[in-house]
Amino acid sequence: MDLDVEAGTIFGLLGPNGAGKTTIIRMITTLLNTRIGSIEVFGVDVARHKLQVRRLIGYVPQQPSADADLTARENVALFARLFDVPRRERRRVVGSALDSVGLAEVADQRANTLSGGMVRRLELAQALVSAPRLLILDEPTIGLDPIGRAAVWGRIQDVRSRTGMTVLVTTHYMDEADQHCDRIAMMHHGLIHGLGTPAELKRGLGPEATLDDVFLASTGAGLGTVHPEEHRHGKNAE
Repeated sequence: MDLDVEAGTIFGLLGPNGAGKTTIIRMITTLLNTRIGSIEVFGVDVARHKLQVRRLIGYVPQQPSADADLTARENVALFARLFDVPRRERRRVVGSALDSVGLAEVADQRANTLSGGMVRRLELAQALVSAPRLLILDEPTIGLDPIGRAAVWGRIQDVRSRTGMTVLVTTHYMDEADQHCDRIAMMHHGLIHGLGTPAELKRGLGPEATLDDVFLASTGAGLGTVHPEEHRHGKNAE
């Protein structure tokens, strides 16, 4: 695959289970070695400068990352230490991260007393404590009810609008991708089978098409085939 993500956008990487989305994310976040080709995050080569790349990104994985026995504040403070936030600034930075996701009032409650949506926002605060230029979200709203999903996306959009950070997200909720993503890549078997804005992808299948239709077509299970764009998109994955 050959893909560019424009700085400051919310980019959706969509596809069925096994398409390769999480593998790509693990390579971008330096958790998996890049054996073929290259990946750059804001011009920094992932394979050669792992520590530098890690300082540019925040990552919310599919699996829970908050410690249930710690308070919300302690969880975020732990990540602040891991990212070497200076001690004299740590309290302010931790408080700001919690406030940015709407958890200031429950900052001293243990994570295991919070709702599922609150825990997901806590994990978002953990990722934001280092002020990342690139935020990577792997299924950020999986398992949440509509209210929880809306709350998480509201915080993501708010932080993005205030900081200008780039967001790379995977999701199986097509309505989320349609509403929040500036551009989308449909991925299947490790290849890009459709690339564009949600409106462009839907328009390619007809006036009544939905993003669910595009998803099905891209995976060979629906209305036809959405062909990859013919021109190259550069080697950088921001």
